Amino acid sequence: GMQCHLQALLSLYKLFCPELVTITLPGKIKNFFRNSEGPWKAAINTVRQRNFPVHQPLGLGTAQPQSRKRKWNAQLVVPASSANKANLEKDRVNHADLHGTSQSFPVEQLQTFSQLLENIHHLEFPSQMASVITNPLLLHYMNCVKDESVYLRLYFWLNHTLQEECPWCVADNHQNEEEFKIFLETVYKTECFLQEGFPSCEEFLYKSLPLWDGVCCQSQVLRLVSWIPLSTFPEMKSQLYDPLAQLFFTSSLYFKCSVLESLKELLQNWLNCHLFHPESEPEF
Repeated sequence: GMQCHLQALLSLYKLFCPELVTITLPGKIKNFFRNSEGPWKAAINTVRQRNFPVHQPLGLGTAQPQSRKRKWNAQLVVPASSANKANLEKDRVNHADLHGTSQSFPVEQLQTFSQLLENIHHLEFPSQMASVITNPLLLHYMNCVKDESVYLRLYFWLNHTLQEECPWCVADNHQNEEEFKIFLETVYKTECFLQEGFPSCEEFLYKSLPLWDGVCCQSQVLRLVSWIPLSTFPEMKSQLYDPLAQLFFTSSLYFKCSVLESLKELLQNWLNCHLFHPESEPEF
């Protein structure tokens, strides 16, 4: 299909070698390629505004500026059913008639572990996978089901949120650092609960560590590092050790100790995960 990256390549071909492209392309100019200097310019502007604040002129009117609410703030709660109780009961009866004794249990009514055990074959994950990471019962259910599509849905949402909300990767987003800290802390606790790291967090760290200043969300970032799966030494060196080394040799003693503690927990987590699976150990 006419996807953005394909249109961008075809536009370049048509610009320099028009005889090679015979199809019609949209005339509207789009920004197909992201500017690699964006994060650096955003960091420079943040420092400039911090040291030389510019007073905004007062405008006429009483309208208050609208604050940008995080999408995942609302998604972290299990959504209630949009139907009323009568319609919900009717749907459950119809579902039972069509499929015998099989009935779906509303996930928003799941409150206790005994309910989970009694209805474990009649549960469905909510449409908002973000709500799973804050619900221990759904995390237990996630461990029992082992459905690959559930993990893919969770990884897709998590990867998108980490990339879109990262304060040091997104321009003019440093004022939301506290919210991002809470979010990273929630993700870390979920990894500890499941005893495994998320591939989305691994990808996020490898992409963002070269841009990280070592100060923003320091504790949360280093905790996520402790759940990165170990790979070969050349890969770990280029993607993890080198970015951390640039900060390690120019930082405070506290930061050095925090990095060493994180790497120690990384090795400890890897040993715990592979204690009963020695055949899956990578070659270093």
